[in-house]
Amino acid sequence: MNKNSFAPTPPMGWNSYDYYDTTVNEQQVRANAGVMAKKLKEYGWEYIVVDIQWYAHKPGTMRDRFQYIPFAPVEIDEYSRLLPDPERFPSSAGGRGFAPLAEYIHGLGLKFGIHIMRGIPRIAAHQHMKIKGCGVTADMAANPSSVCRWNPDMYGVRDCAAGQAYYDSLIELYASWGVDFIKCDDICNTNNISASGEPAYEGKHEIEMLARAIQKQNRPIVLSLSPGPALIDKAWHYKKHANMWRIAGDFWDNWPQLKDMFCRCELWQDHMEAGCYPDCDMLPLGYLGKGFEEGERTTRFTREEQRTMMTLWCLFGSPLMVGAELTKLDEWTLSLLTNREILAMLTPYCRPRQLARDDNRAVWTCENEKTGERYAALFNLSDEEGIVSAALEELGLPEEISDRELWTGNPAKTEGGRLSVCLPPHGCAVYRVFSR
Repeated sequence: MNKNSFAPTPPMGWNSYDYYDTTVNEQQVRANAGVMAKKLKEYGWEYIVVDIQWYAHKPGTMRDRFQYIPFAPVEIDEYSRLLPDPERFPSSAGGRGFAPLAEYIHGLGLKFGIHIMRGIPRIAAHQHMKIKGCGVTADMAANPSSVCRWNPDMYGVRDCAAGQAYYDSLIELYASWGVDFIKCDDICNTNNISASGEPAYEGKHEIEMLARAIQKQNRPIVLSLSPGPALIDKAWHYKKHANMWRIAGDFWDNWPQLKDMFCRCELWQDHMEAGCYPDCDMLPLGYLGKGFEEGERTTRFTREEQRTMMTLWCLFGSPLMVGAELTKLDEWTLSLLTNREILAMLTPYCRPRQLARDDNRAVWTCENEKTGERYAALFNLSDEEGIVSAALEELGLPEEISDRELWTGNPAKTEGGRLSVCLPPHGCAVYRVFSR
């Protein structure tokens, strides 16, 4: 099975990180999955992803000092493979791993994903633990000079037969659990600096190892690479070996980051195709932050900024992973996630194009190559209310637009061959017409 067939459209789902950080447990995952199945599945949302350190014992207990407790105990099997912490994931006890939880998720008609760190556990290398299917131990596969700058759990893996055997056994285990999605961290951009001062692509061979290991399994597993910013000169490599890759660092709910995403999307707009998606990162909506030091809060984005984010992510074609606690999903956030007309832009057949951008406005368009639908989106990037306009000819639109704006239902206003709209600070308007 070809890697590109694993994600024919940009993946849509829920990820535990924005609300729980390292602390999520099985009961919480099941509860969020239940809400997705009931309220979001019919709109295309399908992945439930357990994010970082599901293998760690007592994570979050030193959050005032460490996000990732140095050299904390972890759950691990005899072949150097991390397992779910049975205290937080009771159904994993007895070596069952995530199989029971994945079965529950699948029973809801959803798909199951997990986060992993690049490399092999440092504890496995220090204790010379086995690698399945290989006569070499973990210390021989580990590269002790390759360590993540922000998480102490792993060593990088050498580009050798033992390293490939480790990744093969890891993916074999995950496939046996029923994993549908893997988010691999510290691999898209390792943030190490080479002698020339340019960002190093230290994880290149490990991306290839993971892709080969997935290909050996008779199971489609979407491969997502983090963190960003992805390296534009490596676009060909991401597209060859992965399904999605982060084009930014961790994205949170502040306007400067959202405004900057217009630049990043412009850089990557020509690299979207079926099965391969530049990833704008998670949607920090609703209730967030419970597992972090500052505690639970609601998103800091204004309602206008939330619409702008959803519009940009969808017309650009980014995967959508919502970070909200779904059991506290309010009607406003639900309306953002279930607007079928906005979500209709989220297809690899819509080719995005940024037509104009300055400090105060941005104009985007995209056309669905299959249906002939064309979308035009106007964004007010200013901190003040203002009129944003664009020439209909530039947008590839007819002289008259009869369709309404897709968020508000307001009629389109055209005059003198231009589409114009008065927008609040950081607001947007998006329109759809048929070009043929």
